[in-house]
Amino acid sequence: MGLSNEKLHAGLDALAEIEPRIAYALEVAGYPETRRRDKGYATLLRTIVGQQVSVHAAASVWRKLEATLGEGCAPASLLAAEEDALRGCGLSRQKQSYARSLAELVESGALDFAALPSDDEEAITMLTRVKGIGRWSAEIYLLFAEGRADIWPAGDLAVQEAVKRIMGLSTRPSEKETRAIGENWRPHRGAAAIFAWHSYNIDALG
Repeated sequence: MGLSNEKLHAGLDALAEIEPRIAYALEVAGYPETRRRDKGYATLLRTIVGQQVSVHAAASVWRKLEATLGEGCAPASLLAAEEDALRGCGLSRQKQSYARSLAELVESGALDFAALPSDDEEAITMLTRVKGIGRWSAEIYLLFAEGRADIWPAGDLAVQEAVKRIMGLSTRPSEKETRAIGENWRPHRGAAAIFAWHSYNIDALG
């Protein structure tokens, strides 16, 4: 589950060796704590549940779903549930479509979380077969649930803004520009992303 603090710190130390601006930012902001999520279906389902709602609201919906479907909201249970029952838990029609897409892929064996491709791009492609799961959600899953060390969510606005501040840029880089900047940080871009979120609100880096 996720990058260990040891691997995260080692990755940031390696980045500091090759990028002086990261070394300075690390001195100012200090090391972040890693974040971890469980591997598998339930974590991605919770990602769907949490889309565009507050953390509190998402937790409430999840509790109701588990009360209705059982712990972990097993794919078969979700697929067997009536639309009204899921709506009563707080799951909109659109999110029901996304949740059923995930459950169908898992139940059919088309998506096996225990056998995702080792190649990150191939794994992202497989995860984004689920309706409602875009590249960012797939990257977050691979970084925090699987602990893949070179995931670089360059489309994340907070990552872009942090890269701007860390690198002393005049404007926030685009996703394409952020991805290009990160090329020099392989194979530790996951650590760079976690550090970017950590340092985002630190005024001294502005």
